[in-house]
Parts: sequence; C-alpha cells; structure tokens
Amino acid sequence: MLNEDTIVAIATANGIGSISIVRVSGTAALDIALKLSKRPHLTPRLATLSSIYNSKDEIIDEALLIYFKNPFSFTGEDIVEFQCHGGIAISNIIMSEVIKLGARLAQPGEFSKRAFLNGKIDLSKAEAIAKIIEARSEDAVKLLAKQLKGELTDFVNSIREDLLFMLAYTEVNIDYAEEDLPSDIFEQITNKLEKIKIKLEDTLSASRRREGLIEGFKVAIIGKPNVGKSSLLNRLLNFDRAIISDIAGTTRDTIEESVKIGTHIIKIVDTAGIRDAHDVIEKIGIEKSIKAVEEADIVIALFDNSKVCDREDEKILSLLKEYSNKEIIKVLNKSDLTNNFDKSKLEEFIQLSTKETINPLIFRLETLLDLNTHSDDMTLISTRQIDAVEQTLSHIEQSTSPLQTGELEFFAYHINEALLNISNITRPYENDEMLDVMFGAFCLGK
Repeated sequence: MLNEDTIVAIATANGIGSISIVRVSGTAALDIALKLSKRPHLTPRLATLSSIYNSKDEIIDEALLIYFKNPFSFTGEDIVEFQCHGGIAISNIIMSEVIKLGARLAQPGEFSKRAFLNGKIDLSKAEAIAKIIEARSEDAVKLLAKQLKGELTDFVNSIREDLLFMLAYTEVNIDYAEEDLPSDIFEQITNKLEKIKIKLEDTLSASRRREGLIEGFKVAIIGKPNVGKSSLLNRLLNFDRAIISDIAGTTRDTIEESVKIGTHIIKIVDTAGIRDAHDVIEKIGIEKSIKAVEEADIVIALFDNSKVCDREDEKILSLLKEYSNKEIIKVLNKSDLTNNFDKSKLEEFIQLSTKETINPLIFRLETLLDLNTHSDDMTLISTRQIDAVEQTLSHIEQSTSPLQTGELEFFAYHINEALLNISNITRPYENDEMLDVMFGAFCLGK
C-alpha cells in the first residue's frame, strides 16, 4: 500500500549535535535526493558521501546519503536519509529544499503509520517504538526491545490461532452438521479455552505488577508529621529538595521526584504528615497523601524510634492494613537516638537514621523492584493493550456456559468477540481468516 505523498522530517532530536538525519519517504524520495545531490544514481543500502545543493545551485553541506529501496525499508516505501552535520540550521535548510521539490512535512508518527499500513510492523510494534524512545530505564528498554522483536505479536498470534480453530469447528457444526468432526472436538475446545484463560490471567497479573516499569514505579513516603519523610527524600535524591524543619506539618503538599535505584527509575512522592488536622490547607495535603498511597507501587512508612507509638502512628498502621495488597516497607527512623518506640508494633521493619546510611532501605527497594521486573512473563505496555486482553478474557469466560449447554451460536458470538479484541493488539481480525481455516481443514463445498 504505497502512499502517493512523499513526506519529510528531521529524525534526530532538535538542538546542537554532531549529526542530524533528515528522512524522506515516498515515491519521489529517490528523485528528490538525486536532484539535491546532483548524482545520476544512488545504490540501495550503500552510504554515499555527496555535496548537497539548494535550488540556487549553492552548496548547503556535505552529507552521507543512504537509499532504502521499497519494500526493504522501515516504511515499506522508498526512503532516503540525509545524514548531515548537526545543528538546527543545516537540517532545516535541507528539509526546506526537499519540500520545495514536492515533499510535505510529515505528521507526528506518520513514518510509523506508513510502516503499519504497509505491513512492516503491527500495532504492538508501533507502540513499542513510541515507548522505547521515551524509556528512562534499562529495564524498560529490555522489555520494549522484546516487543519490537515480536514477542507480543507471537503471543497474540498463538491465541488467535486457537480461537480461529474453535470458531471454525463451531461454525462447521452449526452450518454443516452432517460433516464428520473429530469425536473429541468439544474436549479439545474446552482444554484450549482453559489454557487461553490461564495465559491471559497471568499476562494481566504480570502487567499490573510491572505497570510502573516504563514510566517509573511510584514510591510513596508516608508517616505522621516530623518523622523524617523530607529528610529521607533528600537523602534518596542526594540533594535538598524538601524543606526540613522541627515544626510539625512543614510539608503540606506532595513532592514528586525521580531517582535511579539499581537499573530502575522510580518516582518518589514525599507526602504531608498524616494526622487529625484542623487547618484547611493541611487537610487537603493529607488527602493528597492518602491518594499517593492509593497510586503507589511501593509504600515506605516511617516511624520515629525516639518517640512512643501514639495515636497518629496507630493511624498510619491502620492505613497500611487497608493497603496490604501493596508492597510496604516499614522504616524505624532516628536509630541514632534513644529507643522509645514499641518495635513489636511493626513486626518486620528496617532500622536506620537519615543522618547516617540509608543503604539497607535502598537494598530493600532494589530487591522489590527486581522481583517486579526480572520475569519472563508477557507484559502489556499500554492501557489499550490491557483493555484488549481484559475484554478478550471476559468473552472467554462468558463462552464456557453456552459451550456446555450446546448453545453454539452464543458460543461462536463470544469467541468471535474474543478474536476481535485480542486482534486489536496487533492487527484487526478479518472474517476471511476463519473461512480459510474452515475450508482448508474440512474441504467443504466440494
């Protein structure tokens, strides 16, 4: 599906650098490159050093030209890349000259869109490309590289094949009841349904656990006022981000910063001290603190070793019980002071002083983050993908009852909907695929 328009864009980041790349894709890409370089031809996939001229025959730059002949290019169309000297001016001048010769400025994501329309990538790979450009951690890059290589595509295709198998046999049973079908066909379908259900449930579970992998896992620091939350934030960041004071309630809003722990990027949220507040502004801050706990992947709950466990500490412990489904690290801070806190209230905890080393906490954080990232489980990288799998799973679950009661039309409906939803992750499902399985497997209509 080659587009008639030829498009151009600067493919490298905006700003000063040693090299800039101007990418041109479309039917006129080669012709435009030959005119700007005044060369008779360009050999596909061979870097060619050439002078580049403007419309007044003035030399703009010396650049490397690489020609990718269709369909062996990213978009599936003819592509020429001008690898010119870096900087803002040169690449913009070359792009302007390309536009003068008939190309138009590409829309955001249009190169990837053309790659999808021309069958070079599917939707899952297109999403991985967008995400890997924004990736901020080594773990995110590794995960997205797997999707670029086709791991999610293979996963979806295996489920599609099983669903097509079920749909084809069901349609045959409905429309061609006289056909001889395998005696154990419904047992095969039941087994396949159960395996798909487990696969999808495991994938959703792993994806939710690793939701923060790309954007950064969210870590909320909570505790009553004056237990050292802001001091801990500053130590984790290695600079003074939050104001520290002996006056309780200094932090009245959430403070969010990113930091690298091991190979992971985390977003640390320092929250207002949780207590029974009468000040309107402080109350708002406390509400935000509770919301930060709700949104966090990991909660660090701080307690003061030098103070007796009081009603405000009990309120924190009660809050932790409400969110026991989250990863919680209890920290007894101010270990350099005399102990007055009842340690039995905390059960498992880390004892430290933010004035000294916080390495035990960093080690614990890294261990928890590793557990969520070092896994071979399939991981979905977008809300769109998660929604597609949830809808697929819902229809799989709803298909079980009509299959058992012999209501094959209803069963076929749910399997068809499951197919449509799972296919949305990579490429839309077409009814012809089911017909190919039907006629290929059963030789109907002889």
